[in-house]
Amino acid sequence: MRKQLYPYRKRFEDYIKAIYKLQREKSVVRVRDLAAALNVKPPSVVEQLRKLSQRGLVLYEKGEYIKLTDKGEMMAREILRKHEALRRFLADVLMVPEDIAERDSCYMEHGLHEITIDRINKFLGFIDEHFKIKGKMEFLRRLRHYYEREKLPKECIS
Repeated sequence: MRKQLYPYRKRFEDYIKAIYKLQREKSVVRVRDLAAALNVKPPSVVEQLRKLSQRGLVLYEKGEYIKLTDKGEMMAREILRKHEALRRFLADVLMVPEDIAERDSCYMEHGLHEITIDRINKFLGFIDEHFKIKGKMEFLRRLRHYYEREKLPKECIS
């Protein structure tokens, strides 16, 4: 059943996230702004806004500005929290190039369970706390060596 809902959930979350980002950049968000941000046609935006409005996530009347409700803002912040955790994990730990990490985190943020996101956040926090500045940099240097050569650096082998 989740697979059937996934495309709708992803679309809703993409709209919520885009509205949130636009609200932070501009004082008002218009249909044309959202259409440009999502690379879709304005009639598609209006249709999605109607659905989001029915779910209590946005305030929108035809011809008016778009505004997230409190519920929509909470959802947007949660989506961005997931996105940032995934982007950091992909870019900083797995050392995926930044543009790929950004794109992949957009796909992953919609389908991963909250427990998985929580563990990724805790893992990132653990690395930050455990290794601090120098230790973390050395750990990441050794990890990069392993990614590139598929073997441990000499100093890691006893």
